[in-house]
Amino acid sequence: QVQLVESGGGLVQAGGSLRLSCAVSGIIFRINDMGWYRQAPGKQRELVATIATGGSTGYADSVKGRFTISRDNAKSTVYLHMNSLKPEDTAVYYCHTNGLTASFWGQGTQVTVSS
Repeated sequence: QVQLVESGGGLVQAGGSLRLSCAVSGIIFRINDMGWYRQAPGKQRELVATIATGGSTGYADSVKGRFTISRDNAKSTVYLHMNSLKPEDTAVYYCHTNGLTASFWGQGTQVTVSS
């Protein structure tokens, strides 16, 4: 059974930092590309950052230079380091990966940035 479990969300003031973690089980983590998405109230879920098996990364323009995605294959965990947070970063953040025949999501972790 594939499980993605996010943690690390919370309430932070604008300009602050948070680190999200996503612990993955039930798949061979090292051969899976991973991604972080977010969904703000009333908006569609959007891609935030991706990291490939080889370590190459990609970011949404809105978070470039502020967020960093990383992975620890030994711990089957992907991270999202968020700096210089803005109120518009407020959302539920989801971890994601694709299996051979299915797409897998975590339950989400709430990030709230106060102004």
